Amino acid sequence: MKKLILLLTLSFFTITLFAQELSNRKEPVFKAGEELKYRFKYGFMTAAEATLKVKDTDVKFDNRPVFQLTAEGRTAGSFNVFYKVRNRYDSYIDKTQLVPYLYTENIREANYRRNDKARFYQREKRIVTNKGDFKGDGQTFDIVSAYYFARSLDLTKIRPGDKFTMDYFLDDSVANLTVQYVGKERVKTPLGTFNCLKFSPSIQSGRIFRKGSKLYLWITDDNNRIPVKAHAEILVGSVTMELTDASGLKFPLMAAQ
Repeated sequence: MKKLILLLTLSFFTITLFAQELSNRKEPVFKAGEELKYRFKYGFMTAAEATLKVKDTDVKFDNRPVFQLTAEGRTAGSFNVFYKVRNRYDSYIDKTQLVPYLYTENIREANYRRNDKARFYQREKRIVTNKGDFKGDGQTFDIVSAYYFARSLDLTKIRPGDKFTMDYFLDDSVANLTVQYVGKERVKTPLGTFNCLKFSPSIQSGRIFRKGSKLYLWITDDNNRIPVKAHAEILVGSVTMELTDASGLKFPLMAAQ
């Protein structure tokens, strides 16, 4: 179950990685002080929780100011008994271009410990990590920076059925993913009902997903562009991600009327 929650967490946040195909807005839709909280439910049980934060920092890369993005994930309830997880991911992104300079992982899973980092050189299309050097084909993101970059995309011309392919760095390799825009839907969440944009990424059947499984993500159709829900069909049952709290937003979070 630990591996399942980890893989789905990565999948939910990499859904938005079609960013390279589109243009971002002049300003980010988020600001320092924003904090989002999510829970992952396996059936009726809460299996894991995640918190995303945007912070100001005095750190600079290439003499440019950056945001520090922090994502923390942890197992919850009885799942701690089987396999306790306390993971943290940090990404330092350019405040204007929203692309990453540095990505770090602090992994604590039962008795397993790992600390990794990746330095991004976007002009050279190069990623330097503590495990080696890697080459990208274009603009490349980590799983955290991709989520925030995608939120600031201009989606005014997107149409149902549109597909996007992207590159992202994960597990010591540069991979690609195809994402399809499904359309608009109204979604009920613990924080209320919201008008949303619905996306579906391509997935492969195997250890986690059965043949024909679907993975969907709903993002608020407002200035915030916050993922409020995700749902994945798996080999046994399904897993759902839900937004449980949002604070420090740049724009008011407006429930559907």
